[in-house]
Amino acid sequence: MTIRTLDSLGSLAGKTVIIRCDLNVPLKDGVITDDGRVRASLPTLQALAAQGAKVVIVSHLGRPDGAPEAKYSLAPVATRLAELLDAPVAFATDTVGASAQDAASKLRANSSGDGQFLLLENLRFNPGETAKTDADRRAFAESLVAAVSADAFVSDGFGVVHRKQASVFELAELLPSAAGLLIETELKVLDQLTETPTRPYAVVLGGSKVSDKLGVIGHLLPKVDTLLIGGGMLFTFLAAQGYQVGASLLEKDQIDTVKGYLEKATELGVTIVLPTDVVVASKFGADAEHTVTSASTIEETPFGASGLGLDIGPETSATFAGIIEESHTVFWNGPMGVFELEPFAEGTRAVAAALTKVDGLGVVGGGDSAAAVRALGFTDDQFGHISTGGGASLEFLEGKRLPGLEVLGW
Repeated sequence: MTIRTLDSLGSLAGKTVIIRCDLNVPLKDGVITDDGRVRASLPTLQALAAQGAKVVIVSHLGRPDGAPEAKYSLAPVATRLAELLDAPVAFATDTVGASAQDAASKLRANSSGDGQFLLLENLRFNPGETAKTDADRRAFAESLVAAVSADAFVSDGFGVVHRKQASVFELAELLPSAAGLLIETELKVLDQLTETPTRPYAVVLGGSKVSDKLGVIGHLLPKVDTLLIGGGMLFTFLAAQGYQVGASLLEKDQIDTVKGYLEKATELGVTIVLPTDVVVASKFGADAEHTVTSASTIEETPFGASGLGLDIGPETSATFAGIIEESHTVFWNGPMGVFELEPFAEGTRAVAAALTKVDGLGVVGGGDSAAAVRALGFTDDQFGHISTGGGASLEFLEGKRLPGLEVLGW
């Protein structure tokens, strides 16, 4: 791994540093329901302030269409940041306008390590952030630099490094730039997963669609000892083995591809472990009738061909947990079932609990998996690493080059 780090920027005392964080947190009625990404940003923010830098934080939240939307405001994040940093965090109600310029001009810092913080409003309220053309993105990045009189740029939003966006790519071209501590940590972990895993090495994949994971399966299959399959994607694997799956999620167009991976695994000596039992429900809902059945008899339940598989069963959960606990490197991405509904959360809970017992490196692969472990009552420090990446982590594990890393010298 070669990437420019904070040390490459030299002394930042008295300088204004724009830092791209990933503060895209879930909100309900204006309240943050999971502040994991905010917490993950703290080490780099604190390191910059300790150098006496004036720290201007930028991020997106949600998918506004290039214009302000109140429900996507970062104002609640500014409040939470101030609480976690135990320091004031000014908030600008725009990105490059009068509010940002005024707030940035009032930032103070000195070499004694009391740099101040400013959070700008949602970057995606400006169409330049995600513009299709290089010129439009660059123009927005230039406006950001000018608005806050920035001297340097730190990229620390790992969850967006797979996107070629103004605050990820063009800012890094315009200013002296480096990766923050979060990105450094993510890359070290991902490098270990792809290049230097301690064996036995198990990968656990779930989530709804097998098509979302094909690249990861293809790239990691030659590197792992065991691949465990759960979540909605398991039914395409079962169908590839000739089983009927009722009304469960099924990607028929991927069945032949899955058959190819099963054959490839046999050639490589890799064990693919599929569920032996599943939880089948009468409908999608917490109040649905449900039962446990063999993976080969899904349509033989009282629900017949209309039965929905919504979780791995207890036998499978125990099998998966045993393999995970015996492994020294484990990467998990994707829930085992519909964990948001309590009757279908046990598979995900079992995998998470097993991951906390790994004697080695146990990695929760961001996105829904990270949300699941927190929703189920686990804490971040129970795991070797919880990625903030989600899609970025998966693209890295597929072997893709990521523009937000390449621009930093990786």
